[in-house]
Amino acid sequence: MAPWPELGDAQPNPDKYLEGAAGQQPTAPDKSKETNKTDNTEAPVTKIELLPSYSTATLIDEPTEVDDPWNLPTLQDSGIKWSERDTKGKILCFFQGIGRLILLLGFLYFFVCSLDILSSAFQLVGGKMAGQFFSNSSIMSNPLLGLVIGVLVTVLVQSSSTSTSIVVSMVSSSLLTVRAAIPIIMGANIGTSITNTIVALMQVGDRSEFRRAFAGATVHDFFNWLSVLVLLPVEVATHYLEIITQLIVESFHFKNGEDAPDLLKVITKPFTKLIVQLDKKVISQIAMNDEKAKNKSLVKIWCKTFTNKNVTYKENIAKCQHIFVNFHLPDLAVGTILLILSLLVLCGCLIMIVKILGSVLKGQVATVIKKTINTDFPFPFAWLTGYLAILVGAGMTFIVQSSSVFTSALTPLIGIGVITIERAYPLTLGSNIGTTTTAILAALASPGNALRSSLQIALCHFFFNISGILLWYPIPFTRLPIRMAKGLGNISAKYRWFAVFYLIIFFFLIPLTVFGLSLAGWRVLVGVGVPVVFIIILVLCLRLLQSRCPRVLPKKLQNWNFLPLWMRSLKPWDAVVSKFTGCFQMRCCCCCRVCCRACCLLCDCPKCCRCSKCCEDLEEAQEGQDVPVKAPETFDNITISREAQGEVPASDSKTECTAL
Repeated sequence: MAPWPELGDAQPNPDKYLEGAAGQQPTAPDKSKETNKTDNTEAPVTKIELLPSYSTATLIDEPTEVDDPWNLPTLQDSGIKWSERDTKGKILCFFQGIGRLILLLGFLYFFVCSLDILSSAFQLVGGKMAGQFFSNSSIMSNPLLGLVIGVLVTVLVQSSSTSTSIVVSMVSSSLLTVRAAIPIIMGANIGTSITNTIVALMQVGDRSEFRRAFAGATVHDFFNWLSVLVLLPVEVATHYLEIITQLIVESFHFKNGEDAPDLLKVITKPFTKLIVQLDKKVISQIAMNDEKAKNKSLVKIWCKTFTNKNVTYKENIAKCQHIFVNFHLPDLAVGTILLILSLLVLCGCLIMIVKILGSVLKGQVATVIKKTINTDFPFPFAWLTGYLAILVGAGMTFIVQSSSVFTSALTPLIGIGVITIERAYPLTLGSNIGTTTTAILAALASPGNALRSSLQIALCHFFFNISGILLWYPIPFTRLPIRMAKGLGNISAKYRWFAVFYLIIFFFLIPLTVFGLSLAGWRVLVGVGVPVVFIIILVLCLRLLQSRCPRVLPKKLQNWNFLPLWMRSLKPWDAVVSKFTGCFQMRCCCCCRVCCRACCLLCDCPKCCRCSKCCEDLEEAQEGQDVPVKAPETFDNITISREAQGEVPASDSKTECTAL
């Protein structure tokens, strides 16, 4: 066996590996004494027992198993337990809990009000443009064009109820048929899901929370998009929604009822009407080709007016009591102001709601809530849990009278880890049904001339969502929206700018592109659309074969390495976006960077030092490093440890040891 290296700081400690030595250091026998070995046979011999040896494989740090990012975090209570508090502490804790509850309800109230103001702001900015989309009823006969118009209008006005009411007005006035209105309703179903996706962007600060929140929001998007991709061609070919709803309307003799219940706005309207009030009839009048309405303002000035029976005389009696009533600003200016303020209030309220929920939902409270919401029924009835969640989502949406409000309130709960994506999915599906029941009740309260058309359109919306649920929920294998949302959540958590690109591409660029190609004619649409669809289908098939049975494919097609890096990875795009957005970020001043760099040169800092790369994140810098290697405990020497870890070249180690 080779001798130990003659280093001062690297001498082995044999006591750690020997038992029974009793403090005596065994030495190697001298050759001069070997001849007298037989003469000292009665000399006592120390019994040495070696400890079991250990494999050198333990010198390498084995990579620990990565936790599933979709597992719910453990919200541990770091405070004092209730049983350990004295009387004064219990009273203080009780009042703190009441104060948190009041704050939570207050911020939730302003959160809902900000959503209402946000919708009004979007209507002021793009309401007239949305009305002009509907004004050309001749192009509505194209189902694909009707679909993208429904998406764009609902995105612009941030309200599926507004776009649906415009469609009902056009159908009741014979400007639009029910058959042409059904694709618009499908598009409105897609457009209304953008609200909770915008709310998810407010949690971009924490990667784990943003991953869960964005996936929980986009599961609604993917459900709507997939439902439209399947059901729109079926409806165009069979007109099953039109036929079923027509039979239902003709079978029952409905009578006009009272106004539909509007439970949430009873609470929020006293506050929101002090901010701004809109005359939503202007958008419908523009859609009905009323030339006078194009010059009207959406901001309501007079709340009480008198009109005689012959509609020849109209008198303004009382002005509205909101902030912008006397400013006489254009709609675009008022809408921009409200848009900025509502987004600020929305973001602030959401941050405070998440903070308060994070402080409340800890320990036993979090355990009880998570078990109550996310636990399935016992074995024989486990499959019923999801359907009960659908009913709960429908009931809650019926109470708050808005699917956007319900799903937006659900998003931060998903982000902080109270509700799983798998449980949020049926709640979202129930929300889709709940908003259609509200529309049905509103249709029953319509006047006689619009009752039939509005009820049929509301029923089309209802059966469209029922058909989507039958497609994408009963069989676990078909729950593609969950997997797609998780995939998008992982990408967006790594490249957070991609979430904004997703919103722009799916809710603006694609609808606008299809709209422009449709206006150019069906030949242009087919000539551009068919190759694009073919390429998308080909890529999906290749991806499926690569993941399931790659041996079927040629070796070159078993992965995407044959493509340039920018076509198969977002990393080059991330560098471009980071470089572009870096111009707008706060940079260290030149003086700080010079001083910092000089300090690094003097201290011999490594390249991954935070100072040498000023204001940059070290996560990317630390990627791709080799697995760290532990130096043996016996070699308790800085130089040898650094050499084992690859920090010091072997040629330099001798020089440093000599210097020591």
